[in-house]
Amino acid sequence: MKNQHLSKILPVVFGFFIMGFCDVVGISTMHVKSDFGLSDTMSNMIPVALFSMFLLFSIPTGMLMDKIGRKKTVLLSYLITIVAMFIPLISYNFTSILIAFALLGVANTIIQVALNPLLTNVVDSSKLTSVLTAGQFVKAISSFCGPFIAAFAASMLGNWQYIFPIYAVISIISALWLAATSIEENEIVVSRNSIVDTFSILKNKTILLSFLGIVAVVGIDVGINTCASKLLIERASLDANTAGYGSSMYFAFRTLGAFAGAFILSKFSSVKFFKISISIALVAITLLLFAPDKLSIFILLGIIGFSISNIFSIIMGLAIQAVPEKTNQISALLVTGISGGALIPIFMGMLTDWMQSQNGSVLVLLFCATFLLITSFRFK
Repeated sequence: MKNQHLSKILPVVFGFFIMGFCDVVGISTMHVKSDFGLSDTMSNMIPVALFSMFLLFSIPTGMLMDKIGRKKTVLLSYLITIVAMFIPLISYNFTSILIAFALLGVANTIIQVALNPLLTNVVDSSKLTSVLTAGQFVKAISSFCGPFIAAFAASMLGNWQYIFPIYAVISIISALWLAATSIEENEIVVSRNSIVDTFSILKNKTILLSFLGIVAVVGIDVGINTCASKLLIERASLDANTAGYGSSMYFAFRTLGAFAGAFILSKFSSVKFFKISISIALVAITLLLFAPDKLSIFILLGIIGFSISNIFSIIMGLAIQAVPEKTNQISALLVTGISGGALIPIFMGMLTDWMQSQNGSVLVLLFCATFLLITSFRFK
């Protein structure tokens, strides 16, 4: 019988706020590029350093959980996050920033793998998807707050870099809160799981669809964040600063969508909600191909953000419920799919260059949304 007291749920759910720290990579890349006069290619090595860690460390983290437990694994991610956040203060140069974000990528990989299974120890399975969605709402708040925290650090503290110690302090508080919380984990039968064993789970059709679904939904998320401002510049002739509000619109409505989803999914079938959400997103992305002006693009970005906000947590919940005895390995495998956030934009760039239009990017996103719609009808 799981203890569902808020005193146990809240410190776990707050971990999603720490999870959202990875989204500060966008604002950080812009500042680092300006500070050191870097080219786009060089500055883009920062998100590459972060997202590549999901590919390298997801499955080893799942194996680590089998040995030391879920709570200790989450606490390890906090420790690495704290170390990463202090590196730019000790030495601020391009190399140290790459190291800091690589470590942040390692920490974020660990927490994304371990936090979802840890939730299963404090939440009943019937409420898992809704609580996972609530966690994504907390993560969305963190992502939305990142640029504002950086602006506060720059205006009030004199340097945007002070965002790093602010994040370090938040991580320390979260670590102490979780460490002080007693959580009884499910007994794990320790086996000699290898990387091959973990990937063998893909033989299960539900897990395979879930993995590809994570690649697609993260690709849409990162892709929209990448092309939103470019669309506004191309279609509405906005300057770069004003066009940047396109991403803010997307993040704001993604936050609202996650908040609404936490309540809807506690009363509504997650599979039906998946079908409805991705259908709306598909229509909005299709209309984005023809949106002629600023207002229509902003509206469509908001609709996409709202409708796409819960799909990640729905897929994660459905996969874990499909094979609950392999929760650790499934979580590790699906988080590996987050590396798709570095893959999809590559195809977006290639097709955009070939078409000489941002419609190339939108077509790639449309493909991802179509795949997710097909996938939604394959889940029971």
